[in-house]
Amino acid sequence: MTIVEDAKKGLITEEMKVVAKSEGVTEDFIRRGIAGGHIVIPMTPYRKVKLCGIGSGLRTKVNASIGTSSDIVNVEEELEKARQAELAGADTLMELSTGGDFLDIRRRVCEQSNLSVGSVPLYQAFIEAARNKGGVVFMDEDDLFKITEQQAKLGTNFMAIHTGINYETVKRLKNQGRHGGLVSRGGAFMTAWMLHNEMENPLYRRFDYLVEILKEHEVTLSFGNGMRAGACHDATDRAAIQELLINAELADQATAAGVQCIMEGPGHIPLDEIKTNVQLEKRVTNNKPFYMLGPLVTDIAPGYDDRVAAIGASVSSAAGADFICYVTPAEHLALPTPEEVYEGVISSRIAAHVGDMVKLPKTREADLEMGHARRDLDWERQYSVSINPEKARCIRNSRMPADSDACTMCGDFCAIKIVQKNFNF
Repeated sequence: MTIVEDAKKGLITEEMKVVAKSEGVTEDFIRRGIAGGHIVIPMTPYRKVKLCGIGSGLRTKVNASIGTSSDIVNVEEELEKARQAELAGADTLMELSTGGDFLDIRRRVCEQSNLSVGSVPLYQAFIEAARNKGGVVFMDEDDLFKITEQQAKLGTNFMAIHTGINYETVKRLKNQGRHGGLVSRGGAFMTAWMLHNEMENPLYRRFDYLVEILKEHEVTLSFGNGMRAGACHDATDRAAIQELLINAELADQATAAGVQCIMEGPGHIPLDEIKTNVQLEKRVTNNKPFYMLGPLVTDIAPGYDDRVAAIGASVSSAAGADFICYVTPAEHLALPTPEEVYEGVISSRIAAHVGDMVKLPKTREADLEMGHARRDLDWERQYSVSINPEKARCIRNSRMPADSDACTMCGDFCAIKIVQKNFNF
């Protein structure tokens, strides 16, 4: 049985116990969440991973994406990115290579990492068609399902699969048009294939077969957001909503069959539309876990898009999003370096915590601890509570004041020290 089937039968598995302990909730809370499709625990029978729960009532989790490109195929650097992501505190990885030996790269990442690893099988199927047959439109749909199973056997825990792109979705896109075009690689591949071959998306048409594969290998189905906006002016448009509605219906089918599901969206979106998008997703999907891509709340800050996404992610998390896909400073510009991967994870972790302070008040205990540590000028305690202790310590040590109790921002005129002489808190 899958973990969904166990949960529906009232069984509490070891995975549920681990997640319940780490989240500070009851084991039955986790079981009921999985049975209802509100919580997932990405799993695989092929390797041991650091388990994390994603969904309602749990801390917002952060994913870091890595992977080669057609221009840069440096597997050792991608492995270093995986290490840096884990070091920075990412909860999961997505391995999204589009260059090199796909299966070997993913195998090495899965062997090295303790985290759940996600993938997009569609990438490999279309890119191999381009390499071997001269174009992505010559992809054989049977290869798509074969590759999905191959990647599952490597120990892939969750997969982004673009089921919601069908004739109706493409029709909405055609009728409306877009300011920023179609920016999802998976969305572009599948749309091009459908239009050229005049055939329905096989992931949609043969969804039952897809579910069989994922269920057999205990893979969590993350419904890919192929129609996500690539510009703020395209946010919450008809094509994106059409895809969401299709995926919502398919997710209910998958959950009923015993497969865990996550919903993805929405990309670039103005700040004032984030709460609406979260509420809409939660409503139409019967409260499935929501995986926010970005969201980027302005289009004019290349080089700083980790900060742009952190602003959007904090609002998303506060509104009820469950899972955040990090963005690095290199977004829209280049393949990120290991250092940029690390920074991207830290930015997203800060955003997730800011949101959790609203939706899970118990997470404010860390901020209370920091407040007390600062009041007491207890620097070691401040480092231990901080999201990035090493950076905090490094900055202070590089400009150590004459008075080791204070900092060089205030020096001899530290407000806390001045008051401490006359007042005890």
